[in-house]
Amino acid sequence: MKIREVLTRIFLNSSEIDRQIIFYENLCDKKCKLRFNYDQQGLELAVVGSFLLISGTDEHLEPFKETTVTCLVDSLDDFKVFLLKEGVTILAEPKMVPTGRNMRARHRDGLVVEYVEYTTEA
Repeated sequence: MKIREVLTRIFLNSSEIDRQIIFYENLCDKKCKLRFNYDQQGLELAVVGSFLLISGTDEHLEPFKETTVTCLVDSLDDFKVFLLKEGVTILAEPKMVPTGRNMRARHRDGLVVEYVEYTTEA
């Protein structure tokens, strides 16, 4: 069981994503390593360095704003077992998403985290 990477979420208006990708590429001195549309939710996402840029309309972004961190993990199932043993509340059960599987959890301190297990294609 391992956290591979922690991404800080940044919520943007749809019109800002191209400009902000360039900004974060320059800030991190890294190219955007992943960009995709999440059509079912009306969002576009991009990863630059340790930043997850999430763009959409205010209406589409609202359900996601409570979640401030995304943890990329090696085994979503193992993390679910661990988190439940630690008294963490699972807010959204594991499900398929464009990059693999994810779930959302509220830690005992109140932090809401998305856990993602990438598929090899992602």
